[in-house]
Amino acid sequence: MANFSRTDRIADQIQREIAELVRLQINDPGVRLVTITGVEVASDYSHAKVFFTRLDGKHQEAQSGLERASGFIRSQLAKSIKLRIMPQIHFVYDASVERGSHLSQLIDQAVASDHHHDENK
Repeated sequence: MANFSRTDRIADQIQREIAELVRLQINDPGVRLVTITGVEVASDYSHAKVFFTRLDGKHQEAQSGLERASGFIRSQLAKSIKLRIMPQIHFVYDASVERGSHLSQLIDQAVASDHHHDENK
């Protein structure tokens, strides 16, 4: 079994907690379709980068909503996670899902084009 560091375990717990908060307690319409894709916590626990995606492309709206809710999110994390220092939360748009979807479309187009080319020989 893998040996995860304390920082990784805290990052995983922060990700789970924020995902639940977004799903159940934040009523901002810009945040409703957000998926939390990962969290990186600094080794001194002073900062946490929270990566998110939103598949409808309105990530600026989502980022604004998350930043408005960051104080609430941090206070709720402090209640559920026992740390001496609760990290400052920074939200970062994760474009990897969007890039992956785009690459998949390009591959499908190339395969279809190649198949069409082979049929015309």
